[in-house]
Amino acid sequence: MALTRFSVQFEGADLELSEYAWQLAADRLIEYDVEPCTAIEELQIGDH
Repeated sequence: MALTRFSVQFEGADLELSEYAWQLAADRLIEYDVEPCTAIEELQIGDH
């Protein structure tokens, strides 16, 4: 979750680092079998 939050917050400052953090986060979702809706809830995105 922290990698995704980092990716979003620092996208404008360092696009390459942001993309790398996003890819690491996506890889961990798959590795640990985390459902996207769980990630959204943890990140407090949207109306959740």
